Amino acid sequence: MRIVWAILTGAFLVLCGLLYMTTEALSRRRLSKEPDPVVEPRQSLEPRRQGLRFLGMGRNWPGAVLMFVGALLLLYGAFLPDLV
Repeated sequence: MRIVWAILTGAFLVLCGLLYMTTEALSRRRLSKEPDPVVEPRQSLEPRRQGLRFLGMGRNWPGAVLMFVGALLLLYGAFLPDLV
């Protein structure tokens, strides 16, 4: 029974880490600006230059830790029956 709990907890932690990293990447910036047809006639939901700084580990480390611990629990639940 503890194998099932390890697998379910691991899957939950991986999903929580993924959701945390997704919300961190999307919540930092606005997706659109106020329309200013004089300066920029083309309207877009994406900024011109986003860069890759939102993928850095500076603010995403809690999500990465959650995913790592979840992956360890998944591996523990998957390989524990073979080791015993």
